Amino acid sequence: MSKTESTPEPDLGAAGAQLSTAPTEERSNGPVGIGVLGWIRWFWRQLTSMRVALILLFLLSLGAIPGSLIPQTSVDEMKVADFQKRHDTISPIYEKLGLFHVYSSVWFSAIYILLFVSLIGCIVPRTWQFVGQLRGLPPTAPGRLTRLPAYTTWRTEAEPEQVREAALAMLKRRRFRSRISGDAVAAEKGYLREAGNLIFHVSLIVILVAFATGQLFKSEGGKLIVQGDGFSNTLTQYDDFKSGSLFDTGDLAPFSFTLDRFDASYERSGPELGTAREFKAHLTYSEGADGKPQQKVVEVNKPLVVDGSKVYLLSHGYAPTVTVKDGQGKVVFQGSVPLLPMDNNLTSSGAIKVLDGYRDAKGNKDQLGFAAFFVPTFGGKGTGATQMFSKFPAPDFPVLNIGAYHGDLGLDSGLPKNVYQLDTSSRSIKPFKDAQGNILKKLLLPGESLELPDGAGSITFDKGPIKQWASFQISHQPANGLALTGAIGAIAGLAGSLFIQRRRVWVRAVKGDDGVTVVEMAGLGRSESAKLPEELADLAVTLIPQAPTAPDPQPEPSVVPAEGAEK
Repeated sequence: MSKTESTPEPDLGAAGAQLSTAPTEERSNGPVGIGVLGWIRWFWRQLTSMRVALILLFLLSLGAIPGSLIPQTSVDEMKVADFQKRHDTISPIYEKLGLFHVYSSVWFSAIYILLFVSLIGCIVPRTWQFVGQLRGLPPTAPGRLTRLPAYTTWRTEAEPEQVREAALAMLKRRRFRSRISGDAVAAEKGYLREAGNLIFHVSLIVILVAFATGQLFKSEGGKLIVQGDGFSNTLTQYDDFKSGSLFDTGDLAPFSFTLDRFDASYERSGPELGTAREFKAHLTYSEGADGKPQQKVVEVNKPLVVDGSKVYLLSHGYAPTVTVKDGQGKVVFQGSVPLLPMDNNLTSSGAIKVLDGYRDAKGNKDQLGFAAFFVPTFGGKGTGATQMFSKFPAPDFPVLNIGAYHGDLGLDSGLPKNVYQLDTSSRSIKPFKDAQGNILKKLLLPGESLELPDGAGSITFDKGPIKQWASFQISHQPANGLALTGAIGAIAGLAGSLFIQRRRVWVRAVKGDDGVTVVEMAGLGRSESAKLPEELADLAVTLIPQAPTAPDPQPEPSVVPAEGAEK
């Protein structure tokens, strides 16, 4: 038995045709026409070619980079405003290029739509081509099998019909689609490669559709909740809220939950002192208006899932409880005030505002504002805005620093105000002064009070456990399942198109000139591969027991005339 390999000639007829699902028109090199119609056909061919689809996919990936590096108005408008304030030279250029709203910009949408059209225009003809190949039969063997890249031959005493029947049965057992055509068996295998290629590109379309659906129908909002308070999934309950252009507030899932308590633990020693070890928000939630209350522990990356909406735990902090009395000793405010962390040890700042019900010592209506700084574990006085710092994030030695102001806090002006800040630069707000004429400030331990001058009232840092707050993100992405399906399909399709080889095998058996059957076996794949000759050799070895090799014909001995004999 001999085995040879050679480079196939360009023209193999039907045997080498349609080993891929690329449309015939795409592979032709002829003119596409003239005039406007010709240009339209040329443009359509270019747009729907796989090369352009890959280029557009690459451009889409590049376009998403500034959306990850530059603050986006759809995510955080305050960060965008801060970025523009710090980069006043380059910000106008970014604004003109749409880099502050990349995913809704004209250029990103153009790439997205062109990619969508390109993939559809590429997949549809390939799909019909593939369906035609599935319905067709393996092509007949070419006239000369020796031209194929994998080839082997041997002689056998078996009859050609027996060899062909044995080869047909063997190839069917190996899951080749096989048939006898003339003096040869034609077989083909590896259709999953083309199916994988199509699945991959269809999955890309599914991912694009999921992305578009998510952007149009999504909703996302944040809510800060103090321990013991609750939240109902209605638009008015959100601290901030953004949604897609086709979102309807009636689509908000009906549920509610209460923050029962928040547990946090930190490393107490070693080089990782103060590092968070555990964050857990214990919730009681219910679905619908009459839903049964249920318990759930929400952790970072372990959200509460209710009716397609996910409640993520984002951050936490402290909410010291204070009591404010007016000049007559009447309690005008009592509650836990959330303060925002400033460092890893949860040194926090915020504002306590008393807007209604307060009267000074003379009985006049007024408003109170307190600039508050809180440290869970007092580490002494330092430098900076707080003049105090925390040395550990747990509430081991809580201290509250209060600065007292009064006047019009500006919340009735109609202009937006930050509830966590006190605008002390406003002329309508005046500080209370101490005996030295400085702003009235005091460090308070739990149970201590700050008395306002001239009988204007007091503020007390209440005793008891320091309450904590947690910040949640309530997100509804209607196409997440579709995107996951597309991603799984893309990976599966890509694996099939990369690791499965489309190939054809022919086994020809004919009588030789000496009456002995000559068996030829050859294979052809989409591209040259070391596995094709190996597979062909394995098929040949499997077939030989049914078609054992015959000895090669011996050459006839030549007769040499004796010396001196007549010629």
